[in-house]
Formats: sequence, C-alpha cells, structure tokens
Amino acid sequence: MLKIGDQAPDFELNDETGKATKLSSFRGQNVVLFFYPLDFSGICTKELHEITSHKDRYEQAHAKVLGVSVDSRFTHAAFKRDENLAATLLADFHPKGQVAQLYGVYLEDKGIAKRGTFIIDKDGIIRGITVNNPGDARDEAAYFQQLSSCAV
Repeated sequence: MLKIGDQAPDFELNDETGKATKLSSFRGQNVVLFFYPLDFSGICTKELHEITSHKDRYEQAHAKVLGVSVDSRFTHAAFKRDENLAATLLADFHPKGQVAQLYGVYLEDKGIAKRGTFIIDKDGIIRGITVNNPGDARDEAAYFQQLSSCAV
C-alpha cells in the first residue's frame, strides 16, 4: 500500500476527449488524484459537483483534479457534459482497473475502485491519502487541508 511521502506511481490514461494523459505531465503543479466507482452514480456525482463548485479553490492551490474510474472515455465525456463537471476524467478502462490496482484501491470482486484520493505535490510526492469504501462519501475539506502541506 502506498503511503504519505512515497513517489506517486506514474501512469498514462485517456481523458474524456481521448487524449493520452500522463500523471508526470503535471509536475510543477499539485494534483488531486480522485478515484471513484462509477460515472452517473449518486455519491460520485455529488462529490464531483462539490469539486466543480470549488474549482477556484483548487486553482488557488495550484492543483489539477484528475478523476479516475473504470468507465470508458465515452461514458466520461457524457458524464462531464451532462453534469457540467470541471475535473479531467480519466478512463481506467482497459486493462480494467490497472491504475486503481497500482494505487491499491481496486475492488477485484466488484470491478470498481474504492473512493481513494491521493494528494500529490508538484514534485510527484504523495502528501495525503483518503480511502473510503464505495458507499461512504469523502469529506472534501480534507483535500484542502492536505493541499495546504503542498508548496505552490
């Protein structure tokens, strides 16, 4: 299991537009790596709406929010469009859950990720970790508290 102070494992996934997106391409800014079970589900939608409503606070913290689920980029595109979401959504679609497995939040028996959030500083170091079960919503205030330990 990853821990605070570890180098965040690098990966590359397609975003909702089909663009290949590599975690290491965000060096120089903080990242909120936000694993969630499924697009269009109740708690996931609520959490991503909260992130969208605080877009300015993430920008002030020089933080990019990357949402990751096992849904396809096409589902992500529809979800982002229909729900008017701000986060970049990455498809951990094939091989299914590979990045969630890398971060220790994949539920093999369910085929989805837990609600795992990793706060990663501008140098790629993990500065905060929150992991909840799929039915348990996260507290967004914790992200801002953890981001406060990251240099801007």
